[in-house]
Amino acid sequence: MPNNLPFGAVEFAANPEPRCPCVLVLDTSASMAGTRLQELQRGLQQFRDELGTDPLARKRVELAIITFGGSTKLATDFAAVEHFEPPRLQADGLTPMGAAVHMALDLVRARKQVYRDNGVAYYRPWVFLLTDGEPNDDWHPACVAVHETETSKQAAFFAVGVGEANFDVLRQISVREPLQLRGLMFREMFQWLSNSLKSVSHSGISDEVPLQNPTNPEGWAKI
Repeated sequence: MPNNLPFGAVEFAANPEPRCPCVLVLDTSASMAGTRLQELQRGLQQFRDELGTDPLARKRVELAIITFGGSTKLATDFAAVEHFEPPRLQADGLTPMGAAVHMALDLVRARKQVYRDNGVAYYRPWVFLLTDGEPNDDWHPACVAVHETETSKQAAFFAVGVGEANFDVLRQISVREPLQLRGLMFREMFQWLSNSLKSVSHSGISDEVPLQNPTNPEGWAKI
């Protein structure tokens, strides 16, 4: 492989497969402490392991994690599944959800530019928000940004509420109906997300992929 490739291009020269980017935007505020955070941590590891069993998903799916608890943080930048390591989550502080959503949309926008600069095709990115509270910052600009992003099909935005999450706010932010996690079914949720990303990564770039309904009686979510 040539050693004079531009910075950041080596990964694409080694693996020119189209990319399927997904950003997890995870609430790590103080209210997530305890069993919720423990189950979320286990779910993340399962998510990584299950995606890793699919050879094509390993090449195509890229994962990033943004956390928001007291402040927003890029916990894990975009990485292929084989290089993705779930961060150790810690619960603290309030819930700057608006800033976290904006960070996720900016991260997706920047990653797509990297793909274009390197001639790599990509699927419509996913932004997956998980929260158990309500934002303590101004979330209205994020709401506008999400709706503009969905209208232009620049990314697909999903919202999942846990426990006492403010669903009135989530319904304003998300174009899709937000889902409520049943109990502590984090691992079931991540299994659904893993299966969904596998299906997308096996499809054509412009294909509409039907997703399993997570709100069926045995599912992990309810509306």
